[in-house]
Amino acid sequence: MTNNSTDARVLLTKDSRGVATLCLNRPEIHNAFDDEMIEQLIAHLQSLATDTRVKALVLRSNGKNFSAGADLNWMRRMAQNNHQENLQDASRLALLMKLLNDTPKPTLCLVQGAVYGGAVGLSACCDMVVACEESTFCLSETKIGLIPATISPYVVRAIGERQSRRYFLTAEPFSSRKAQEFGLVHEVVESTEQLDKRGERLLQALLNNGPRAVAASKDLIFAVSHAEINNTLIDDTARRIADIRVSEEGQEGLSAFLNKRKPEWLN
Repeated sequence: MTNNSTDARVLLTKDSRGVATLCLNRPEIHNAFDDEMIEQLIAHLQSLATDTRVKALVLRSNGKNFSAGADLNWMRRMAQNNHQENLQDASRLALLMKLLNDTPKPTLCLVQGAVYGGAVGLSACCDMVVACEESTFCLSETKIGLIPATISPYVVRAIGERQSRRYFLTAEPFSSRKAQEFGLVHEVVESTEQLDKRGERLLQALLNNGPRAVAASKDLIFAVSHAEINNTLIDDTARRIADIRVSEEGQEGLSAFLNKRKPEWLN
């Protein structure tokens, strides 16, 4: 895997298979994020979204903890800023969450240790999350008189309104097993070594599939998950399958299946 970035706070790597990895890289302060880390993540996500060589995106971090949430020095600066400056700052975090959630690339989040505050939002924005047994999640904002505002659309969708009505309000930490029960985490593994192995298995499953079909499937989920089932939606789903059947990738996939050979994207 080659390093394509010299950023201190976020490291970007890409491998020969088309897997890009964004790694939070402030282990000395538990990968707490600030405005500079947010800007680096935004820039990388905007670039990766249009990179046709990238087939999957992994979000992870260096060190003992995935992320302890917001950097204390950043919070001190924000506390001294006026309302307009705080609004501008919050809008950048909101943009980061939207870019991660909406990227056409399939996303895999691998977490260890503490996953606090906005880091819960990052994991909720990813398509798949694998966590270590010892991981602890916490929507900690109300402990310091704040609210998990910009991450809330994604976290509420991930864990549901009922759990949000408890954990948004109490700021209680909850285990990776609870996070799995709530729907935030897909799988729990015993160690960081198993975290890497399970992540690799999921990546291989993604890479076996047509990259355009994967992106189209992700877009399909967004289109139907909160929509009323009516003729408009039914017509839209029919159009989507017709479009992809006649596409170059769809034709290649069907031909490979019928002729019992590997599709070209595996070559």
